Formats: sequence, structure tokens, C-alpha cells
Amino acid sequence: MILILLPTSDYDPTESSVPWQAMRQAGIEVRFASPQGLPAYADSRLVDIGFGLLNPLLMTRKADLASYARMIEDPSFRRPLNYDDVDPGEFQGLLIPGGHAKGMRSLLESEQARRIALHFFKTDKPVAAVCHGVLLLARTLDPDTGRSVLQGRKVTALVANTMELPAWAITAAWLGRYYRTYTQTVEAEVTAALSSPTDFLRGPVLAVRDSADQPQRGFVVRDGLLLTARWPGDCHRFAAEWVRLLTGSRI
Repeated sequence: MILILLPTSDYDPTESSVPWQAMRQAGIEVRFASPQGLPAYADSRLVDIGFGLLNPLLMTRKADLASYARMIEDPSFRRPLNYDDVDPGEFQGLLIPGGHAKGMRSLLESEQARRIALHFFKTDKPVAAVCHGVLLLARTLDPDTGRSVLQGRKVTALVANTMELPAWAITAAWLGRYYRTYTQTVEAEVTAALSSPTDFLRGPVLAVRDSADQPQRGFVVRDGLLLTARWPGDCHRFAAEWVRLLTGSRI
């Protein structure tokens, strides 16, 4: 059984539902957890409000919205666990989607979420995170070392100069800091948690969205039982690699 951690709201619908759907199709049981044990819905701008003329560049793709629509009808989504009530020992893997709107902070700044994440690293269980979700891992400290659980690992996450900062620049006039969850970029904070800046892998400079038919367009980094990806455009490959990791681990 795999646990997906969600914030109270504002996560990315692609980064959550595409891996969820891949796991369900593979016969893998999935449970959700949210800060208050309530159903948690994705960023409404990415689901239906949109970005006007920038929709082709920034909006969630229709096929991925269809996956999200199926996910939120699932009984396990409608009855999530409260972070406080999660016994991570009951789960064989952990998945953390990303998102950049303010609601994501309820996950990224949660002590209970860090407690849950730490268990999976200390017990050598598979962990997957994408985009801002990697920040939770960067902030999760191993009490035995006082350092992030990402120390000594190679990862990726939302790239600053080709993803986070350009998206903010072209929308700041009317959306303000919508694309800047924190003053520091995701890449900067994650890199600071690593053993070396070279352990952060940015992938191809020109990021092309993948799809169910062309997952090879996506970029992911696997380091042992840790799988990370950069943005929604990597998530079909991310989902396929995650299922392979889980089934290879006999989950």
C-alpha cells in the first residue's frame, strides 16, 4: 500500500493523479493523507480557472485533468487520513506531489509530514517526489546526522532559470507571487540540502511535456529507492518509472 501526501489544497493535478492512475492500473493500493484528514483538492487555477492566453503554456492538459477527475471520485481520496494519524509503518512507499500556490505550505512546512517522510528513508522504502514536493525531503532532517535525508543523493526538482523564474516573470503582472511559493527558489533550497551542487540534475534545457504515448520526453532522476522529477511535464515518465520501482521492490 502506497501513501500519497497532499496539502490542504493547491497541489498540481497532474503530479498527483497521473502517478495515482498508474498505480491503480498496476493493481497497487493507494491511500491519501492531508493535514486535517479532509479531502484535499488541487489548485483551482490549474483545474478550471486557467491563465487566459497563456493556457497552452501553463494550463493542465485535458487528459491529465481527466485523470484528476477520476482520482477525486475514488473512495480513498474522499476519506483521507489525518497526518497525525498516519502510521508510516503500514505503508510500503511514499509519493509527494508538488504545486506552487499558497496551500502547498500546509504540506511543505508540516512537522508531521516530515515525520512521515523520515520513516521511509530510515527504513529504506521507496519514495517519489516531484517539483515542490522535493522541498519536503530537503527539509526532512535525519536526527542521526542533523542533515537532510537528501544528503549524498542525486535529485532533480523544479528548475529555477528555465521553469520557476520564467513562469513567475510572465504572470507576475496579474498573479503577483503565485509562482513564487517562497523567496528562495526550489532549486536553491534543494541544492543547499545536498552534499554537492552537482548532485542537483537539471535535465535538458528545453523542457518538453511528456504524455502517455511519449513518456520518454520526461526527465526523472532515480537514486536507489528515491525517484524525483521536475514539473508536470515529466509526470508520465515519472509515473511509469515509479511503478517499475515499486514492482521491482515487490510491493
